[in-house]
Parts: sequence; C-alpha cells; structure tokens
Amino acid sequence: MTMLHTAPPSSKSTLRKVTGAAAAGTVVEWFDFAIYGFLAPVIARTFFPSSDDITGLLQTFAVFAVAFALRPLGGAFFGALGDRIGRKKVLALTVLLMSGATAAIGLLPTYSSIGIWAAVLLTLARSVQGLSAGGEYAGAVTYVIEHAPADQRSRYSSWMPAATFSSFSAAALLCYLLTANLSAEAMDTWGWCIPFLVAVPLGLVAFYIRQRLDESPMFQEVLKSASTAHAPLRDTLALQWKPMLTLGGYISLTALSFYTFSTYMNTFLREVANLPADQVLMSNVIALAFAAAMAPVLGRVCDRVGRRATMVASSVLLGGLAVPAYLLASTGGFGNALAGQLLLALGAVTANVVTAVLLSEVFPTAVRYTASAITYNVSYAIFGGTAPLVATFLIASTGNKLAPAIYLTAIAACALLAAFLLPETRGRSMTSLVPGQIEASPENRASTPASNTARQS
Repeated sequence: MTMLHTAPPSSKSTLRKVTGAAAAGTVVEWFDFAIYGFLAPVIARTFFPSSDDITGLLQTFAVFAVAFALRPLGGAFFGALGDRIGRKKVLALTVLLMSGATAAIGLLPTYSSIGIWAAVLLTLARSVQGLSAGGEYAGAVTYVIEHAPADQRSRYSSWMPAATFSSFSAAALLCYLLTANLSAEAMDTWGWCIPFLVAVPLGLVAFYIRQRLDESPMFQEVLKSASTAHAPLRDTLALQWKPMLTLGGYISLTALSFYTFSTYMNTFLREVANLPADQVLMSNVIALAFAAAMAPVLGRVCDRVGRRATMVASSVLLGGLAVPAYLLASTGGFGNALAGQLLLALGAVTANVVTAVLLSEVFPTAVRYTASAITYNVSYAIFGGTAPLVATFLIASTGNKLAPAIYLTAIAACALLAAFLLPETRGRSMTSLVPGQIEASPENRASTPASNTARQS
C-alpha cells in the first residue's frame, strides 16, 4: 500500500501572485474572445453583406458558434497536455494562440476585397480562438485552486469569473469609445480592426507573466508519484463520465446565462429595443463591471454556504428574473436597459462563481484539467456558443421578443435538477491522485484523520 502525501499549502504571497497571473491571462483571453460579440453588427456588414440585417447577423453568430464547437476539442487536447506536462506551460501557450488569432481577424481583408474568402478566413481565425479558449478557463481555475486553502477555494477561484466579466467590460468600453468617437463609415472601414489588434501587446504581456510562474503543488505531487501517471483520454471519460455529465447539466445554465448577458443583450438592445449603439455599449460596460465586482463577494459567500446552496440560488435567480429582465430591457431607454442587464447579472455571476470552484473540486488531480476542460467546453459549445444564434432565431421565427428569456428559464429549471444531483463538495479533499477515486465531502463521510489522506493499494 502506497501513501500519497499532500503538498504543503501555498503562502499568501504565492497565492496573490498565482491568482493575479491567472486572472491577468484570463482577462486577455476573454477580451480577445469578447470583441467579436460586441462588434457583431459591424462584422455582419463587413464580412456578410446582405439586404436583410437579420440574415447577416445569423451568419455572423453562426461563425461565433463555430468557435465554440471547437472548444471541446481544444479542452480535450490542452487538458490532456496540461495533465501531462503541467498547467503553467499550457496556460502560457493558450494565451499566445488566442492573441495571434485575434490579431489576425483585425488584419483580414473584407468581403468587398476578396468576396467569400473573407468569411472563410474569419471562420478559420475564430476556430483557432475556439481551440485556445478550450484550454484556458478550466486550466486557470485549476491552477489557482490547486494552490488555495481548502476553506477558501471559491474565494480565490472567484477571481477567474471576475477576470472574465472584467475582460468583457473592457472590450465593451473600447468598442463604446470607438463607436462614440468615430463616424459609422470610419467604424465600418477601419475602426472595427483596432480592438482586435490590441490583442498583440496584451497577449505578450500575459505570456511573460504566466511564463514566470511555478507549477502548482498538487501537480508536482503527481509528477513525484510514478504510480499516478496521467490517464489516457478514453480512461478519463470512462471513469469520470457520471460527474462530467451531471456537472455539465448545471454548467449549461452558466454558459447560456453568461453569453445571454454578456453578448446577446448587446444585439437585443440594438435590434429589438432600438437603443443607440453608444448607449447600449455603455450600459454593457456598467453591467459587466458590476458583475466583475460582485464575483469575489459571491466567492466568499459560496465558501460559507456551500456549493449546492449557491447552485440552487443561481437557478432560482435566473429562472425567476429572466422574463422581467427582458421585459424591462425591451421597453427602451438607457435606464431600463441597464436595469434589465443588472437583473440578469445577479444570477449569471452566481452561476459562474460556483462553476469555477466545482470544475476542480469534482475531479481528482491526475485528470482534473482534462475532465474539467471537456465538461466546461462541451456545455459552453452547446449552450453558450449558440446563445446569440438561438436567441436571434427564436425572436425571428416566433415574433416574441421574450422568447430568449423563456429559453433561459427552461434551462434554469434543468440546472436546478442537476444541482440536487451533484454532491456537496465544499471542504472535499483534493489530494486523491487516483483518477478513479473521488473522496466524499465532510457532510457525507466520517470526520476522521484517516479520511483526509488518499491511499492507493
């Protein structure tokens, strides 16, 4: 019988350094990814010119969804790589890929220059973005949580959703400044390129920061143990499919609410509520900044009340407030648009905060990056990447401007069921290095010293 030793806890200074570096890279990754959504109307005119604005938007959001379709592949590839060679190396690589692909979009010739090939090249660049994004978020939260104290995991991991909302807020702010200060012609001609080209310096800075990090202590323990080599992808899926499926059921709400709130509302307010573009973007900036500020607060709450209570709260908030939020936003005016987004933000932030910590607590160390990345990205591909496309289609086909809210309410009900099926993981030991073993939470096992040590026969 071989005893697996736990890694010593990280110091507060190391935790601050690790959290800051992971968050900085996440800001860059999702800033790059967010720009496309905020500039969707401009991109539609530039790459998919059509006499029907809805048709152009549908084509633009179809390419938006393509990037998400490749995220599971990126999650599987970079997840397996991260479980094999380490978290920090993969996180440095993904931020470079994302920045390069984003800058490429800003340099693409338009439809008027090369015809359909402009859309083909745009799709290829978005595909590289999708592959990169697939390895980013789950890896960043895994890296942070593997340093964090057991009773403060959500506190530290909540900085990743805070970074994500901050990056979307920064992207919206830059798009607002350009829209407010450039003519429509200038914006369509060259202004839209600027946010994409900003990716180059941001990506280089994030790469430098991440490259200087040390590997996580839990992963170092895996490397020391010859008996805990990384499991092949097929073994990971065979051993972890049940928790992956259940957690994915809940993350469907996280994905849909995030992209409904952060991306589609921008289009909804322009095309349905007929709000001027600059007012739409400013309301986006404020709502996303509010979400970013709320994330660390809710992280502490999640550590106090537990994961299940937080999941239930997010499902109830989104299920109960989706329709009122859309009703309010659709009435027109800056104040109503902002109020509607803030209502959606309450549930979306709560869901994102608890998802961040669950991604690492549900799976054992040796397969954590792989299992969490696949689970997260499959859910986001199905429900997040398609959110703007489905919402636009639902309104166009039904004529009901509340159709996206009804869709969100239905998914919230399904996520509520998943919340009760998932075990409470607050305080769960994460020291098991055996891919097939997941320890029970304190609520479901005897509180004995022996139970806190993972063993392998």
